[in-house]
Order: sequence, then C-alpha cells, then structure tokens
Amino acid sequence: MQYRFLIYISYSYAIPIGQPLEKEIKERDFVVKWFADMDEGRIGISHKNNILTTAKSVIDYSPHIILATSDSVPDFFKGLKVQVFHGFNAEKRPDQKDGFSHFRIRGFFDLYCTQGPTTTRNFKAQAKKHPHFEVIETGWPKVDPLFPLPETEPAIIPHIMIASTFTERLSLAFSDTIFKEIERLSNTGNFVFSMVLHPKVPQHIKAKWRSLNNAHFTYYDTTDMIPLFKKANIMFADTTSAIQEFLLQKKPVVTYNHTINHDYLINIKDEDQIESAFHKALSYPEHLIQNIDAYVKELHPYSDGLSSKRVIDSTITFLHQDKSHLRPKPLNLVRKIKMRNRLGYFTLKSYNKPYTISHESNA
Repeated sequence: MQYRFLIYISYSYAIPIGQPLEKEIKERDFVVKWFADMDEGRIGISHKNNILTTAKSVIDYSPHIILATSDSVPDFFKGLKVQVFHGFNAEKRPDQKDGFSHFRIRGFFDLYCTQGPTTTRNFKAQAKKHPHFEVIETGWPKVDPLFPLPETEPAIIPHIMIASTFTERLSLAFSDTIFKEIERLSNTGNFVFSMVLHPKVPQHIKAKWRSLNNAHFTYYDTTDMIPLFKKANIMFADTTSAIQEFLLQKKPVVTYNHTINHDYLINIKDEDQIESAFHKALSYPEHLIQNIDAYVKELHPYSDGLSSKRVIDSTITFLHQDKSHLRPKPLNLVRKIKMRNRLGYFTLKSYNKPYTISHESNA
C-alpha cells in the first residue's frame, strides 16, 4: 500500500526530528509531505519541495499518518495522529496539575511513540487515566544520526559546546557575567567553544554572543546540533533539552543553575566555578560516567540509530489495528477553537476516534 505521511511541526527546531523520518519514509517509497502551523516553522521548511502551505491542502492530501512534533494537531485532519515529541523532558518547571509539561495530555493524539522507559512509564500511566490513546516505545528519531557513537579521542585543545534555553530566568545566555567569563576563557586559548542558542532566544542576545567569534569561539546559527555534539568533549548548558541529547554520547555536561541537582550532571551556581567545573568534566570522573550510563538506559536505551524505522513500523501496524477499545477523545472545545484560529480554517468537522483502515483498503 502507498502510505501518505505528513510531518507536522510548529518551529524550525523540529526539522532535525522530521528529517530522519522523511528519509525512512522515502526509502520505503511512501509519500511524505511537511506542514508547519507557525510562521517560524514555515520559513524553516520553505526550501523543501514537498511542503503543504494551508490546512485545505492537508485535507486534500488526506494523509494516512500524521507525525507531529508539536503539542497539538488539528482534530479536523483525518489521519492517525502520532506524537513523536519536540524534545526530551528538560525538567524546566514542574506544573502543579500535570507534573512536567512533557507529560501533559492535551487530547489530540491517538498514539505516543515514546523515547525510552522513563517516558513510556509516564505515558502508560496517563493512558490508564485517559484511555483514548496507545503508547509504543520506539526511541526518538532526532538522535538517529548520532549513532553509531565514534570512539572518543583525546583532544589537544578541549572542545566545549555551549547550549542554552530561551526562558530568560533559566537561560545562561542572558547572563552578562557568564558572557564575560566565556569571553575570558576563549581568549586564553585553553579551550575551543562552539555555541548554539534556541531559535526563540531574542536576536539581540544572539548578536551579543556572535560578537565573541574568534579563533577559539564560534557561534552557530543552526538547528542541526548533532555534528557539534560529536565534535565536543563536554557541554556547558542550563536546562535546555539539548543536555539529554548530548548525554546519549556518555560525555559529561556542566550545568548552570539547573532546576534539579541530578547526579549525572555537574551543576554549578556561580560564574566563578565555571573553569574548575570544565576541568572536572574533562577528566571524565568514573562515578559521573556510571551515573550518566544509568540515566541513558532509562532515557533512551537505543543506540542503533533505528528509531525512525521503529516509528514507521509501529505507526503502520497501529493504523491497521482494531482500536474499538479506545474511548473518543475529549471534547476539547477551547483548544479546538484555538487551532482553527491559528490555521485560519473553520469547520465543524472533528475526528474524535483514531483513524483506522483495513489491510485491503487503498484509502
């Protein structure tokens, strides 16, 4: 059967999540299109030749399976709605009602393709409370290009990657004292720095860090961080979910004012601790590496680079399965109205039960 897939995003940082999925879909000779529901995401995919630009064009395309990296997806799109996540659980700020927002059930999805045991456990517990979706553990497509992991080689000059979130009160990028310390360290020539900021970080903050560019500091305006992960010996970050992605390499991370003091991170509170923390991380302390390894086994135990394959296999299988045991999705009127306003498409049509087709159908 010639399956039609839709990769649904909001922001450009989701493009590296969709690309391994697109590659897997094309290798199977299935059809794949992209759609973004926000302007920033639309700009990010504008160079592609397989994009849909309006809600009406998606409806006309009639995808069998919608792979969404966003928190919501239009209920009036017909296909099987699958959540593949826009990041790991960064544990930025617990929500009193729902715990971490990573695990919030918004009532739009038929299937959650989870990243590893910690995510799977949480969503299976949620599925018992809200039995309108299923959960299948697949691993996360974005990190497929990270594997297989290369052998770590000693660096003549240690390479440190800096990553930061966009939330000002949590972000190291907004700190003048951190900026001055990184400037000082880059001028010593004892370290090589590469830096990436979240696309939502204000342009004046990006420009400030870009001004540091020198022989030992490079600012990268990119959403594809995996090549930088591979080059770096350690990471310096705050609460960004890039931390979890980097840790999959079993390399240390120094965090500044992380919201939780995890035993797999070197967390510091003051700017004057940065240099000594870097040296500690670069020594690869045995206990720290053991803690990282234990954490990774729970977060994302797949190191085969085949998560995209598992997602496509799982979604096709689930598409054809009997789902009569699942309850209709919640009414969700406010969120549905917001989605219609966002896309400028107003309809009373709403698909509240998961899309299913028979093996014989060519729908």
